Amino acid sequence: MRVLLLFFLPGVLFAQSTNATLNEDYYHWITRYEIKAGRVANELFTSVRPYQRKAIVAFVDSLEKKDHVFTSSADKFNFQYLRNDSWEWSRAETNNSKTKLWKGIYKKKSDFGYVDEPDFDLHVSPVLYSGLGKDNRLGETMYINTRGVEMRGMIDKKIGFYTFFTDNQMILPAYVYSALTLNNVSVVPHEGFWKTYKTHGVDFFQARGYIDFNISKHIYVQFGNDRTFIGNGFRSLIFSDYSPPNLFLRTNAKIWKINYFFQLNRLTANAIGSAGGSTANVSYPTKYMAFHHVSINIGKKFNLGVFESVVFAPNDTINKNTFNLNYLNPIIFYRAIEQQGGSPDNVLLGSDFKWNMFKDISFYGQVVIDEFVLQQLKSGKGWWGNKFALQGGLKYIDAFHVPNLDIQLEANAVRPYTYSHDSQYDSYSNYNQPLAHPLGANFYEGVAIIRYQPVPKLNLIVKAFYTKIGRDTAKVNWGSDILKNNSTRQMDYGNKIGQGVKNTIAFLDFTASYMVRHNVFIDFKQIIRQSSSPVALYNNNSYVTSISLRWNIPQRTYDF
Repeated sequence: MRVLLLFFLPGVLFAQSTNATLNEDYYHWITRYEIKAGRVANELFTSVRPYQRKAIVAFVDSLEKKDHVFTSSADKFNFQYLRNDSWEWSRAETNNSKTKLWKGIYKKKSDFGYVDEPDFDLHVSPVLYSGLGKDNRLGETMYINTRGVEMRGMIDKKIGFYTFFTDNQMILPAYVYSALTLNNVSVVPHEGFWKTYKTHGVDFFQARGYIDFNISKHIYVQFGNDRTFIGNGFRSLIFSDYSPPNLFLRTNAKIWKINYFFQLNRLTANAIGSAGGSTANVSYPTKYMAFHHVSINIGKKFNLGVFESVVFAPNDTINKNTFNLNYLNPIIFYRAIEQQGGSPDNVLLGSDFKWNMFKDISFYGQVVIDEFVLQQLKSGKGWWGNKFALQGGLKYIDAFHVPNLDIQLEANAVRPYTYSHDSQYDSYSNYNQPLAHPLGANFYEGVAIIRYQPVPKLNLIVKAFYTKIGRDTAKVNWGSDILKNNSTRQMDYGNKIGQGVKNTIAFLDFTASYMVRHNVFIDFKQIIRQSSSPVALYNNNSYVTSISLRWNIPQRTYDF
C-alpha cells in the first residue's frame, strides 16, 4: 500500500476535492435530481459513494437552467443547500448574518470558521448529537451524547484532507443491544472498539480521515480511514457502509462514459476478547480486501456496472506470512490469479445497474455471486455452494404528481452461506460485522421508503421493512452467520433461503426532521419493531420513541 502511495504522489498536479460524508438523506437529494433530469449524471457515477464535493456542485449547477428540475420551493432550497454545503466549489454567497452572536463566525452557512486563501482552504465545524428516548423493553432512558469536530480543506488546491473525530456515549434500544452479543460476538453496529457504559450503554470514539489528490485530470487517489458504499439501493449487497470505518487506498478514474474504481482495504478479521473486543496490548488479526468496480453509461438513461472483490490475509493456509502482491494490480482479474496461485481466498463478483427510464422513475438492481455452478442450480437440489445474492428496486419521485413526495421499493434475497468462507480471514466481514447487508445471509427482505418534503426545511420519512430470515442455533450452522466456517454447514443439499430457526421481522420507522439552521437538525423518531420466532431470543416487540438535536452529523440508524 505504501509503495502505491509513493508511486502516485509525484504526479499531483490538479485541483482536488474532498468527499461529502455518507448520509442517506443527503445522497437521496442527489439521486432525486438525477432521476428528475431524465438522464444519468456525467459529473458523477451514483453507484460509487462517497461523491466528491466538486462533482456534486458541477452536477447541480448543470441542472440549474433546466426548468423542470428545481421547481418547488423545497427543490430550490435543496439546490441552494447543496451549493452552500460545498461553497469552495460553488462560491455561494456569504451568509451576511448581522447578529452579534455570529459575528466573526459562520460567515458561510456551512462553516463555523474557515480560511479561504489561494494556497490554503480550511473548513472547521463542531459536531454534536444529543438526544433522549424511551424503549418499552428498557428500564432506563435511552440517550445519545456525541461531541466532536469536523475539518476539511486543500493545500495549494492540489492536496485535499478531511478529518472527523467524536467521543460518544449511548444507551441503545434493546433490540440493538441484543445485537451486541448475537452470534457470540461483542460488537456495536457500525463501530469498532467500545467499552461498556452503565447497564445498556456503550462508550466509544469514532475517527475518520483521509488525504486525496489528483494524478491527472480524470484520475484521483485517496488514502485514509473511512467507509464506502457501492450501489443505488437502500441496501448494498456488494459493499455497504454498515461496518466500522477502515483503512483504504482508493483510485478512481472517470473517463468519457466509463468510471473505474479500485480500492484496497485493511480489515479487522476478528475482534477478540470481552466487551468491545478489548484485550490489552494484543493486536487484532487483520485481513485485506481488494475491490474493482467498473461502470459505463449506455445512452442517456442506463448505467451498467461489474465488480469483483477478494478477501485475503497473509497468514492463510497457502500464503503464510506473505502478502499476495498480485491483488495490488488494479486491472487484473482476481479469480484467474486466485486459481493460478492455488489460493483459498474468498472471491466475489457480480453486477449492478441503474435505468432512469422516465423523468420520475428509476429502476436498479444488483447480482452478487460468491460461488455458482449452473448445473447444480438446474438440478434444483439446493446445493449449498450456489451462494448468491439478488436485489431489485425502483425509485418514484414526485409520486402521483405530488411535489417532493418520493417512494422507494426494494427487494433483497441472499442464499444461505453467502459471504462466508472457511476461516475468519476470508469471510466478507470487518470487525465481526458484515461488509454487505447487516443481516448477513439466508433471508428475504422487502423495503418500502416514503420521503416527503412539504416545506423546504421539513423532511418526513417513513421506512418499512419486512424480513424472513433463518437463524442459526447454538450448534447448527444454517447459513445465516457469515462469520462461521461454512465447512460446518448442516448439509450439502436441500438448502433454501430461510432455513433454520424461523424469524420474521416487521420494522417501521417514522422520522420528522427539521433543519433549524444549515446542518442543524431536530429529529423526532418513532420505531415499531416486531420480531417473531419460536426461539425466545428472537421473539420480542420494541416500541422506541426519541427526540434529538444533530449538528453536522448524519442520523444514527439501526435499520435491521
